[in-house]
Amino acid sequence: MKALIIDDERLARVELKRLLAAHPDVEVVGEARGGEEALAMISKLAPDLIFLDIQMPGMTGFDLLERLDDLPQVIFTTAYDEYALKAFEVNALDYLLKPVVPARLAAAIARVRLRTEPARLEQVFVRDGDRCWIVRLPEIFLLESEGNYTRVYFGHERPLIRRSLNALEGQLDPGMFFRAGRKEIVNLKWIEKVDLSVAGGLVVTLRGGRQVPMSRRQSVRLREAMSL
Repeated sequence: MKALIIDDERLARVELKRLLAAHPDVEVVGEARGGEEALAMISKLAPDLIFLDIQMPGMTGFDLLERLDDLPQVIFTTAYDEYALKAFEVNALDYLLKPVVPARLAAAIARVRLRTEPARLEQVFVRDGDRCWIVRLPEIFLLESEGNYTRVYFGHERPLIRRSLNALEGQLDPGMFFRAGRKEIVNLKWIEKVDLSVAGGLVVTLRGGRQVPMSRRQSVRLREAMSL
């Protein structure tokens, strides 16, 4: 797997790279000293995994995640334990305190191996004020357009993401997500039942009770997708 180290401290990058040499399946493809450099390198190198410091000049690790469209797996590396709760709230794979302990690094990499999946958009970073999450796609049951933003429905949360529904659609697995209409994309795995509407189209009810009406045209496509 390809890994990128993002840390403004040179010695920290050198030490982490030395420790990663014990894991031959992890290839360090680059090192970034800050957020802007990291954004360019992530776009160019498409790493599977990033080791991300939190406190960096100009852009924090959390700020960086918010600007990524396609999110790699994330392991935070930091000298501060005060961000641990927030890191796990965003569903980071692990949170390693500096100096990094080899056994903890090995355990974190083992988690990455378990979560390796086929390429496509796998997860998105979502921020709502001071709260933020890394949300895996199967957990999202509905995406709803609000202008140039998209409201993301997962669990009991309904935050907005700074991307349009059209931009997201092209990166979603069509075997999992279905364009219900101009404003909604539904997760097919979350559909609990399908009813016929008065207008002749279909109305899907998602687990939890949310109903999404569909036009006749999209209803035909849904019947084909679900073999109805």
